[in-house]
Amino acid sequence: MSDDRLIVALDVPNALQGLNLASEIGDAVSFYKIGLGMLTGGGLALANELKQEHGKRIFLDMKLFDIGATVENAVRGLAQYDLDFLTVHGDPHVVRAAKEGASGKVTQILAVTILTSLDRKDLDDGLILPGDIADLVVQRAARAFAAGADGVIASPNEAAAIRALPESEGKLIVTPGVRPAGSADDDQKRIATPASAIAAGADHIVVGRPVWRAENPRAAALAIAAELRAPQADLPNG
Repeated sequence: MSDDRLIVALDVPNALQGLNLASEIGDAVSFYKIGLGMLTGGGLALANELKQEHGKRIFLDMKLFDIGATVENAVRGLAQYDLDFLTVHGDPHVVRAAKEGASGKVTQILAVTILTSLDRKDLDDGLILPGDIADLVVQRAARAFAAGADGVIASPNEAAAIRALPESEGKLIVTPGVRPAGSADDDQKRIATPASAIAAGADHIVVGRPVWRAENPRAAALAIAAELRAPQADLPNG
């Protein structure tokens, strides 16, 4: 019934609410994202419980960034839980350190390119290199792959260009900023529907508020999974 291309973000305040939500959704979802916002609310404990006791796949979205030695040590500690995905920022020195920390473990390192909540003005405010945002995302993805990343995080708008990179062969593309038709954009600025994200080359999509804010989260998740199985999801740029 579930489709692990769909990752549901448990962006709720604490582990108890996250566990209750996962229980309500049941077998409609097999893959969950737990982010930084739940770290002080028992997020690591929830990740471990969902993985070990409920057989779910887990994406730990920490977006780590620091000097290499600190990133390596942090990843080494987190990788002991055998979680599936862990995010770090896509700077090559960070990616290399994270891969070293995850050595020998099942945890795959995903590099964040440019956050899907940012646009060109945000990058200008942060003194980021001038240029088209999509081009910068693709360049950062290529460098992250070269540094050893198992995959990248990028918006659906850049997925096709990243998939076209020779360096992307055998690598994962995970796309947040996915909104079913009719959903609010919230704070996302570069978005697409589930089917179009998969058609563009994404391996997994991340959906949060359209599921956990829904009157019936299980039904919302099932509807997204059904869209992923629709014919348009198999068409390039469908």
